[in-house]
Amino acid sequence: MKGLVTRRSFIRTLAVAAAGIPAIVGICAPSQARQSGIRFEIVLPETVRQEAVTGRMFVMLSRKGDPEPRFQVGRTGVPFFGIDVENLAPGRPAVIDDQVLGYPVESLREIPAGEYFVQALCNVYTRFERADGKIVWMHQDQWEGQNWRRSPGNIYSEVKKLQLDPNRNETIRLELTRVIPPVAVPPDTKYVKRIKIQSALLTRFWGRPMYLGAVILLPEGYETRPNVYYPTVYSQGHFSLNPPFGFNETNEFSQAWRGPDFPRFIAVTLQHPCPYFDDSYAVNSANCGPYGDAIHGELIPEIERNFRCIRAPFARVLTGGSTGGWISVALQVWYPDFYGGCYAFAPDPVDFRNVEGINIYEDKNAFYKIHEWYRVPTPNTRVPQTGETLLTSEQRNRFELVNGTRGRSGEQLDIWSAVFGPVGDDGYFKPLFDKRTGAIDPAVAQYWREHYDIRHYLERNWKTVGPKLVGKLHIFCGDMDNFFLNIGVRHLEAFLESTREPYYAGSFTYGAMGGHGWRPMTTAQLLQLMAVHVLKNTPPGQPKDWRY
Repeated sequence: MKGLVTRRSFIRTLAVAAAGIPAIVGICAPSQARQSGIRFEIVLPETVRQEAVTGRMFVMLSRKGDPEPRFQVGRTGVPFFGIDVENLAPGRPAVIDDQVLGYPVESLREIPAGEYFVQALCNVYTRFERADGKIVWMHQDQWEGQNWRRSPGNIYSEVKKLQLDPNRNETIRLELTRVIPPVAVPPDTKYVKRIKIQSALLTRFWGRPMYLGAVILLPEGYETRPNVYYPTVYSQGHFSLNPPFGFNETNEFSQAWRGPDFPRFIAVTLQHPCPYFDDSYAVNSANCGPYGDAIHGELIPEIERNFRCIRAPFARVLTGGSTGGWISVALQVWYPDFYGGCYAFAPDPVDFRNVEGINIYEDKNAFYKIHEWYRVPTPNTRVPQTGETLLTSEQRNRFELVNGTRGRSGEQLDIWSAVFGPVGDDGYFKPLFDKRTGAIDPAVAQYWREHYDIRHYLERNWKTVGPKLVGKLHIFCGDMDNFFLNIGVRHLEAFLESTREPYYAGSFTYGAMGGHGWRPMTTAQLLQLMAVHVLKNTPPGQPKDWRY
């Protein structure tokens, strides 16, 4: 990770806003009221799709045409606008006009007059009849990682070059004529293998076929030593079709992986996209379903049946950064008898007193801090070198809202609410706060605390879980993390350093002025460190012939 790294969509650019006026905008016939300014009518021709569609319709504007405008949408990107459509028949227009909220400008009225490249896209939703009796419409991942910009089956228009003027009344028709093709999964190689299974547990929960997968990186010599079993490192992160650690047979790490005197691990990246995000955070939750049970009861057993993994806790170690950092810590904490060590980098909030700037227990509002005589906008993203605020919490959340209402943005704050929060009356998650006003629901905050605040869980359960975690928790974080994740790490460290009977005997390492991508070591050095840890904790009589 380099530069102002990453949250999954941080590399996608910026747009904040809220298309909070839902479906009826998209399903009604064109308004007979007097038109004001720019108006887009988006049509799905019957020649492209014969059945009605429920989903989210977008229009994107950019001053450059390459890449396509849809690929320029993101946290720091081009203006885009979105509305929900429900049962929209082919040939009937979905309308986006100056009443639809967008970001980084709030309305089409604020688009400066000039030349633009314009594109429309429909993110198609699927009906889920869940086992809890709730019926929800969401986008079903197509093995692309819950990304509407490139998800197979989504329908988009050609890019049009237009002269736009918000002061001129104009109706622009955009036809969705192209369908995104299926994902091409790379073929297996000598070193890289892939598994994909239908999960019975998740299929039952969601009421539709649901899948889990993994990309497996085999060590040098695996084929020629058929009797050797290997420790496994689970490298957690966002959904990817790529091999663990960026292995590609030509880069520097790959040379080390295949070279002499290098730890012989089997490395695994788990794939568990869900309807809310590109991964499920790998734990059981009320909104996403039993992903923890499915991963540990279905997917990992399938991996261990097909590859020569040492099936013992001391030989299963975890690593990952950001989202993968949280998953690594959470799996070590909630499955302490299954894993033997965790090396996590810049984990997502491990203490909810700082959730990308929001203290969910003390703040009344997620968008600003309230002082006696004034209030200050809550920062969400900063530049590590200068501390400059790049995005506020309000902007960040409006960006998610324009991506999708009811938590269907496929973005960061929404997946936290889906994983950490309760189910709402409408079947979608019950929000921690209102994305329009920022008002925090203290009852939901308490639910987060009691179920998924890692520091709180450890403090409450240390007598029983602590003995199983001694020497297993190792966390690394830049102390100027772009998303303020170092604050939660400091809170966790403060508790763990206070532990006695037993003392946690792990480690915390911080990088001065380090941002979200800060690491004190290379991947090759990390694996060397993890190999030492595995050897140190290998019980007597267990084989060590994987050291060659």
